[in-house]
Amino acid sequence: MEIRNFAYIISGSIVIGFAYALFLIPHHIVPGGVSGIAIILNYFFKLPVGTVSLVLNIPILYLGVKVLGGKYGLRTIVGMFILNFAIDFMHEVLKLPSGTGNPLLASIYGGILLGLGLGLVFKGRASTGGTDVIGMIINKWTGMSIGVGIFMVDFIIISCAGIAFHSLEAPLFGYLTLFLSSKLIDFVLEGWSYAKLAVIITEKEEEIKEFVLKKMGRSGTFLYGETFFLGKPRRVVMTVISRKEFPGLRQEIRKIDPNSFMIATEVYEVIGKGFKARGL
Repeated sequence: MEIRNFAYIISGSIVIGFAYALFLIPHHIVPGGVSGIAIILNYFFKLPVGTVSLVLNIPILYLGVKVLGGKYGLRTIVGMFILNFAIDFMHEVLKLPSGTGNPLLASIYGGILLGLGLGLVFKGRASTGGTDVIGMIINKWTGMSIGVGIFMVDFIIISCAGIAFHSLEAPLFGYLTLFLSSKLIDFVLEGWSYAKLAVIITEKEEEIKEFVLKKMGRSGTFLYGETFFLGKPRRVVMTVISRKEFPGLRQEIRKIDPNSFMIATEVYEVIGKGFKARGL
């Protein structure tokens, strides 16, 4: 297990190194986080981004341990060192040339690679330090959600890039990179949604059950509830189907009971008969 985790951390760090060396650093694109501050300092003082990120992360890591406890242990420290070493090795030692002369393309592909790399690092159960630790500290002190805390810190850092570079475009590229990287992180950790969960409230539950069982070849479950206004007991149909099957289900439910109420949501993991589980 630990070997696999460190494999994720190392491979993710290499991908992140390419993201910074090929796209982000050459075009001074600030994706938020401590590394974003390092890119701003690199612009003015030519300081290595990885080394500066590591130095800035040390007090943040110390504060995280003091406030949140010792759960930020070996993996986080190793992850921080490998990640920042990879950035400097790619940019300072190998001196990889810029992947494109177009800052918009750099923002797009930099965000994709950054999110892919961070997703692998997170999959290895490591933290990269920086704003995710700050977000957790904000959550502990204020009760604000961790995601909102991280977003606020990243928003401020990216906005500072516009002030530092005297450019209105700089933060726009940074916001785009941040958006794309967050989506790729979700993709690596959760994958694409490949099924739909349908919860159907209807007076014709038996007819819908027959359709799901016999016409679709799927199963389901009756949930037992009670209506708010009349206080009547009601059986609620719950079923999981593939994405391509969902339009047919929706159309048929409208035919069976136009007054039905259906809730549908994306499903990223299904473990059971009829669906192939994702690899762990």
